[in-house]
Amino acid sequence: MSLSYEKSGVRYDELDAFKRACQKAARTTSGLLQSHGYAEPATTRGESAYLIEGADHFLAHVEEGLGTKNLVADAVYAATGKLFYREIAIDTVATIVNDLITCGALPISVAMHAAVGDSAWFGDAKRAEALVDGFAEGCRQAGAVWGGGETPTLGGVVEPKAIVLAGSAIGKIEPKALRIVGDVREGDQILFFASSGVQTNGLSLCRRLATQLPKGYETPIGRGDRRTFGDALLAPSVIYVAFVRECQRQGLKLNYVAHVTGHGWRKLLRLEEPFVYEITAPRPAPALFEFMIEQGPIERREAYATFNMGVGFAAFVAPEFVEAALAIAKATGYDAWLAGRVKKEGSRKAVVVPSFGLTFEGDTLQVR
Repeated sequence: MSLSYEKSGVRYDELDAFKRACQKAARTTSGLLQSHGYAEPATTRGESAYLIEGADHFLAHVEEGLGTKNLVADAVYAATGKLFYREIAIDTVATIVNDLITCGALPISVAMHAAVGDSAWFGDAKRAEALVDGFAEGCRQAGAVWGGGETPTLGGVVEPKAIVLAGSAIGKIEPKALRIVGDVREGDQILFFASSGVQTNGLSLCRRLATQLPKGYETPIGRGDRRTFGDALLAPSVIYVAFVRECQRQGLKLNYVAHVTGHGWRKLLRLEEPFVYEITAPRPAPALFEFMIEQGPIERREAYATFNMGVGFAAFVAPEFVEAALAIAKATGYDAWLAGRVKKEGSRKAVVVPSFGLTFEGDTLQVR
């Protein structure tokens, strides 16, 4: 029997229905911005970052959580003594700021939320110091100040030996013309940016898989990759802020960008307007993902609907900007390539990967 994200306890249909209910209720509060001199842009609800509009700028706000990746770090630490909490902290910052930049906002301030079941969690000085060091490093990579945070002890809610990591960030778009509004057109080109691995999504499924492996997280993944399953899962996420910042500095227009996290490659469907996103040059999945597909087993379609499969970020640009955008990506340290194109097929909305035999129609992603 194959594994799926739903069988690991994560059901997107239920989560997304709640998110849509929140959006509906939240819209009723938008008029309260007026007394602060701000307004809500018409198309911000349902996007990765929430925008508020001022006279000559936008402010952006994101709240995000790490998920359960730290439980993998805990298991590896207990079994081997290898400490990955510096990487876990970078992950936490990455999942926040990579959402923030999808609207064109550059991070200004990031806050940490670290909830524990017992304050004794912080008694492991080596682990706590690694968490602190990594969070500061993530903020430096994002070009943002670490502005504060909250460390509640929530006995009865959080397991005594666990920590729940999350946080928020604020950013700014100025001038307003730098906002990424999603003005995608037929013929636009799709650039993919390599991930470091699973990054911060799908870890519930990864954890379930570990329980059925002969050596758990210490199982080698092979396929030319010398790492163990645990080590590969715990590679720190890539922070993509520098690419967006440099595009703005050079005046290169990004028509849309997507942080490829939950929902896997379906995340390319986030825009409301119907387009077909044809991925004509996908790379083979990295060894870690092929290992999980085989060992789960996980159906390939399920894998691409859940994990980033080696793609952590996508940018949509006009054809004449492809060469310059790829040059900026390389100059700012990213592994990026031209992966596909945007097509118009009437009212159809889909992601199509012909060489993999994969198609995700628009109704497979319902986040608005």
